[in-house]
Formats: sequence, structure tokens, C-alpha cells
Amino acid sequence: MSEVQTPFYLIDKASLRRNMEKVAYLRERSGAKALLALKCFATWSVFDFMRDYMDGTTSSSLFELRLGHEEFGKETHAYSVAWADHEIDEAISYADKIIFNSLSQLDRFGDKASGINIGLRLNPRFSTSGFDLADPARPFSRLGEWDISRLEAAMDRISGVMIHYNCENGDFDLFDHQLTRIETEFGDILQRLDWVSLGGGIHFTGEGYPLDRLADRLKAFQDRFGVQAYLEPGEASITQTTSLEVSVLDIINNGKDVAIVDSSIEAHMLDLLIYRETAKLPQDGAHEYQIAGKTCLAGDIFGEGRFARPLQIGDRISIADAAGYTMVKKNWFNGVAMPSIAIREEDGTIRSVREFSYDDYKSSLS
Repeated sequence: MSEVQTPFYLIDKASLRRNMEKVAYLRERSGAKALLALKCFATWSVFDFMRDYMDGTTSSSLFELRLGHEEFGKETHAYSVAWADHEIDEAISYADKIIFNSLSQLDRFGDKASGINIGLRLNPRFSTSGFDLADPARPFSRLGEWDISRLEAAMDRISGVMIHYNCENGDFDLFDHQLTRIETEFGDILQRLDWVSLGGGIHFTGEGYPLDRLADRLKAFQDRFGVQAYLEPGEASITQTTSLEVSVLDIINNGKDVAIVDSSIEAHMLDLLIYRETAKLPQDGAHEYQIAGKTCLAGDIFGEGRFARPLQIGDRISIADAAGYTMVKKNWFNGVAMPSIAIREEDGTIRSVREFSYDDYKSSLS
């Protein structure tokens, strides 16, 4: 690891395999299919490793769709909150299924997409999200159709629906309860479809999750309505697989000990800053430090860590769980060096798969 210059994201294949084996088990036991949600994780250097365990990808934009088609292969679902006129033909050329967010988008582009499977996003008007920012069922949500009459108007043109309402939901009983609500309210529609995507946000690879109960529930759902169920695991696919490796550049005391590192939560773990959460730092000693980024943003702070010995300039720190909604959101704020991407193979060897240079920074601007 010392041969790779910090900062860098380190993907651990052994950890990734553990998640993938749970995905594969759920697929086999339940009959449901699993698509990698590229909005969460799109680091395609490990797609060849993940491909054998999953059925394909689902996307939220034209670029994600093309990446999934080119680098992952298998089944490719195309979704966007709104497709543009100049995108739709290219999107259809990559997709096995296209899911429209609204009846108006279906009306506009449905004829063009008639050669592939067409779906519509269904909003059940509830979710498990604890954040208003991420809640697809928030008041006046633009994400999907919920009115039965509008859904009925689409039935002769669609073969399936996508229902995304879970968010980091590790509670199987809550999942079961809410799926029952969907069955009750929308059952007449579901039984007329060929497939139903239940979206992502089900934390079924977490420690202690009742995977068999989930599998049985999914199988019962499919049998009852005669549909193929899809899951879209993003975070569940890659949770606890990746760290952000950083080095201490300076240590100051402004009333507490602060270690400034060669990275930035604003630039390299933006999702945590957006949701006002702290990074997963070491907590294994008596020496406490605030770990701070190197940008000029006053709040560029990863959080509080505890270490077995006093930190020194040059020390390495591993920030855990740095894959989901972090690598896809990294940016060039302050022109801080973009983290490289490295992979720890299952034999323990580490190889760098991508480095970012000044030219990458320059070419992202004009």
C-alpha cells in the first residue's frame, strides 16, 4: 500500500465477494433478479468481478446507461427523471428496458421505444427515507406516478413498473409491511404486468439481515402477481468494501487536536457532507483527533477519530465505507488532487487501476 500515493480509494475484493455471494444467494433462493445501481457505484474496473453475481445494471442518466451497456453488459435498464429529445434515440439503442418517470414522458417517447420493454415509475407515496432531501415520497414529489387513473392510462403501453421507496432499510419487517401496502393498493395493476422493480435501498447484505425471509417474501410476491421481480442494490452491493486512504499533512491544536489530511470530505466524500454525517474513522485508542480536509471550506471536516498512539505527520489513516455515493460524486473543488483508485486482490496484493493528473483537472474545465 505504501507504493500508492495517497489519497486513493482502495477496493477490497474479498469484501466485495462476500456481498456478491449474498446477492447471488438471494437471486437463486427467490427467483428475483439483481441490477447494480450505477448512481451509487460505477467503478467499472471491478465490473468483470461483479458480473457473474448480478443480472445487469440500472441507470439514472444517458452516461450511466452507456457505461452499464459497454462495461457491465447483460441486462440494461434505462431510467431518467426526464429524457431529452437529443438523448432518447441513443438511450433506446443501449437499453433492454426503458422506464419513464411520468405519463407525459411516456406519451412523448413511447412510440420511439416500442421496440423494447417499457416501464413507468410508480410512487407509492411512502418511503423509509429519514432525510427529506432523499425522500421520493416527499410532498409534491416529481418522482413517479401514483394516481390510479393515470397509471391505468399507461397499462396498454407498459410491461412493468419501478417502485423505489427504500433507503438504507435494514428492517425486514418494515419492508414486508410496506410491500403489503403496495400489494393492497396497487394489486390490480401489478397482476397485469410482466415485471416489477422494487428499486434499491434494501440493506440485505448487512450483518444479521434475515436473507431467507426476504427471499421467501420476494418469491411469494412474484408467485402472487405472476411477475419477475427486480432489485437494484447499490449500497448493498458494495457496503464495507472500500476505504479512502489518506495521509496526515499537519497537526494543529486550536483547543483540540486537529489532523489535516491530503483529502477533502467536500471533494472526495461529498455525500456525507450533504447529509451532515461523519466519516467512519478509526475508534480504537485513547488519542482523539478531529480529522479535517485540506480545502479552504471551514466545514471540511471528516469527523472525530481515536487512535492507539499520537498521530504524526506522514501517518496513514483509513476512512471506511467510502464507495457508495462517494466515488461517483468526487469533484475537483479547490483543485485538490483526485484520489487514485486501487484494488486489493484476494491474495492481498494491491494494484493501482487509475490515477488522475493535472491534465484531468484542466480538461474538466475550459
